[in-house]
Amino acid sequence: MTAPWKLPDFDDHEGVHLFRDAAAGLTAVIAVHSTHLGPAAGGARFWHYADPEQAITDALRLSRGMSFKNAMAGLPVGGGKGVILADRDYAKTPELLASFGRAIESLGGRYVTAEDVGMSDLDMVAIARETRYVTGLPVGAGAAGGNPGPSTALGVYLGIKAAIARGLGKTSPAGVHVAIQGVGAVGGGVARLLAQDGAKLTLADVDAARAHGLAAELGGTAVAPDAILSVEADVISPCALGAILDETSIAALKAPVVAGGANNQLKTPEDGDRLAARGILYAPDYVINAGGIINVVLEYLGQGDRAEVEARIGHIPERLEQIWAEAAESREAVSTVADRMAMRLIGRG
Repeated sequence: MTAPWKLPDFDDHEGVHLFRDAAAGLTAVIAVHSTHLGPAAGGARFWHYADPEQAITDALRLSRGMSFKNAMAGLPVGGGKGVILADRDYAKTPELLASFGRAIESLGGRYVTAEDVGMSDLDMVAIARETRYVTGLPVGAGAAGGNPGPSTALGVYLGIKAAIARGLGKTSPAGVHVAIQGVGAVGGGVARLLAQDGAKLTLADVDAARAHGLAAELGGTAVAPDAILSVEADVISPCALGAILDETSIAALKAPVVAGGANNQLKTPEDGDRLAARGILYAPDYVINAGGIINVVLEYLGQGDRAEVEARIGHIPERLEQIWAEAAESREAVSTVADRMAMRLIGRG
């Protein structure tokens, strides 16, 4: 297996930690990209990978994205990510979660975890029995914290509205055709919020029944997952897994705007240039999808309540507009401008 620091996505990470507990069934990676602004915060992902090297690559990419996301959201934390390698049956046991909690505790607070794909707030409760460095725990009504999905969905929804205004010149999503890839906690929440505004929706999910069920509920249309990125629409909203925007998929896009909640949507840095070359307005994923981490970091820090969370999420459109305006003025790709801003904030610019 290739050493982590020799992989293309290694970006001067401060630490890449590999954990194995055969008795508990745990194989995990915790990547710490930057602690310049504070402890490395980022969710833990539970996913099956055909090749363990893919899990390390995912952790490297996602942790760097968390550094950028947290910095651009004005949070006093750095960027990290946990990846737990699931077996083919996605078996998740109390012993596995406890072992992962002990792995986090062994890092002494350099990494703070929360839920991500394949994990829940109840999993965070189990992990919290073994470590202090966890957030996204169930909370009472009106408090900051808990499941980050709805907060992420709110931020993406507000970001899509900003992208519609900037890219389409429209003041409302009413009648705007949005194609959403992935309708889980985030994509499904975005779809419901847009439906309330009268948007036209096309939905896709690896769980076809879920996509068709939500489409029927909201008066939308469902298509196969491999067809969603080439749907003729006003907005393509990736809300599933990352690295889906590459040379081939970008060439097939039939929408003037890409704005969604998935992490690491660009497969390579050059793909940001490809979007710009096609005149497609892109909302950098680590800016538009920051709502969830805002929610759980404020919980972890004990700062504010739900109203404060929503107030901070409300600034996402302003940050996007700042990036778009600078990109238009400098005639650079939006992704280039956003990355430069984030690198400066984490002391690497």
